[in-house]
Amino acid sequence: MFLEGLDALDRRIVELLIQNARMSYSEIGQQVGISRVAVKQRVQSLERRGIIEEYTTIINPQRISGAVSCYFEIETAPETFHQVVELLQEQETITQIYRVTGNSRLHVHAVAASGEEMERLIREVIDPLPGILSCSCNMILSRIKDIKGLRL
Repeated sequence: MFLEGLDALDRRIVELLIQNARMSYSEIGQQVGISRVAVKQRVQSLERRGIIEEYTTIINPQRISGAVSCYFEIETAPETFHQVVELLQEQETITQIYRVTGNSRLHVHAVAASGEEMERLIREVIDPLPGILSCSCNMILSRIKDIKGLRL
């Protein structure tokens, strides 16, 4: 398996938690054939090792009236890359920032409460970023497939 150090039992536990992070240790134990205490120990070990990073609630912004989701492809001059990343990280509207292949390229997701809020983000934050060589913005119309977590 591509995750070194993850045996079949840990993989099954992780798969169950990806499907339902609220599943109890007892329920997991019943499905994988070990005790609740053994499941708890394994989950805690996965957390300590950084394999499981967090448990969260995922909100679908498209189900909230007026919410707008966009992604930006941003290319910066190499000397301003880190400054641009720092400025973007400060914005609550920006939900994800990925460094992607290419010369100092970023893939940035943003979710705003309205079109006006997204326009304000573009006008006040994105447009004045230093050293921008190119920037494109695409509005997300619908979510067709969105896998949460890692599929083992």
